[in-house]
Amino acid sequence: MSMTCDPTRPLDASTVEQLLGVYRHLHAHPELSMQEHATADFIAAELDSFGVENFRCGGTGVVGILREGEGPVVAFRADTDGLPIAEDTGLEYASTATGTLPDGTEVPVMHGCGHDTHVTALLTAARLLDADRSAWSGTVVLIFQPGEETAAGARAMVDDGLWDRAPRPAVVLGQHVMPQRAGTISISHGTAMAMADALRVVVRGRQSHGSQPQQSIDPIVLGAAMVTRLQTIVSRELDPMSPAVVTVGTFHAGLKENIIPDQAEFTLNIRTLTPEVRAQVLAAVERIVQAEATASGAEPPLIEALYDFPENYNQPAAAERVTTALEHALGGENVRRSGPLMGSEDFGHLGAAIGVPTVYWMFGGFEGETDLPINHSPFFGPVPEPTLTTATRAAVASLLAWVGRESR
Repeated sequence: MSMTCDPTRPLDASTVEQLLGVYRHLHAHPELSMQEHATADFIAAELDSFGVENFRCGGTGVVGILREGEGPVVAFRADTDGLPIAEDTGLEYASTATGTLPDGTEVPVMHGCGHDTHVTALLTAARLLDADRSAWSGTVVLIFQPGEETAAGARAMVDDGLWDRAPRPAVVLGQHVMPQRAGTISISHGTAMAMADALRVVVRGRQSHGSQPQQSIDPIVLGAAMVTRLQTIVSRELDPMSPAVVTVGTFHAGLKENIIPDQAEFTLNIRTLTPEVRAQVLAAVERIVQAEATASGAEPPLIEALYDFPENYNQPAAAERVTTALEHALGGENVRRSGPLMGSEDFGHLGAAIGVPTVYWMFGGFEGETDLPINHSPFFGPVPEPTLTTATRAAVASLLAWVGRESR
């Protein structure tokens, strides 16, 4: 069977062999966010191997451009970074890589969120489109984005002139592997994923000996009151029909059991689905933290934003167009319309920066339906097949929904 970009047909054996080789290489050689130098070199070399023009953008990002005459412009994004996790999948191509965090800590690194599957699928889709140009016309922008896990990569590429250097698309597409049955797709029409905000709070107290608490303003007790009260934002301030998550992920204070320290520090992770609820929750956090400090006679605490993830919204008409294409390619029984997820992505920034729609969906990576390893787990090792061929065919089908000759 010759190479074809008809997404309704299985990939030929040589294409599958090639994509498996790419996947195993990427899985075994992950790199931390915004440090994806070897990954970027590998992607660029792959694009060069079949003559696709490309350039670096956003530090370790790579942009490829496939052109075939006149027609629409469509973009597709795959993220490239790994995570500071020690892999425990038992795979023969498991990662043994290490990396260095910004604070200098050396850590193990793995593709614990499946970004290696995203890159593999988009590279393979590009090969198929390049090999079968009779099926489409227009321009496809291939975005290999670094730093998704830290919310830095999409902004870095936009700030580095992504949409000045590449043709501006009518839509930006993307996909993500998830713990669901391989061969299946789930897609939301409307909000796809939550916005996220990470905050650092420094509680300022007064140090004293543990036997002289009256001389102190105890930042641990004060911080604990803040943490407890913050849990009432979702349970008592929000409409029950407005989902949100407020998580205190870290709390650090003190060096010795008989010393009341002068400060405590905790970090927050906040997930919301609408800009209005996001603003309400952030304002409530500010109000509660400041009020508890005032109640304890403490100095105003420091509240510092660490990062934020943007809205990830599937414009309904564009989502319907993608869904129809996926159902035609993969079978309606394998494509499920779903609600939003509380996980977050910086993907939405790519479309929002130029005011165009985005569409983002999930594809399965595992056998069975239950007891599947979750993303960011040391056990997250998607089965290569049919995961990769499904993701590749989904990428091709969604792109052809805009640039395919039969779609116009």
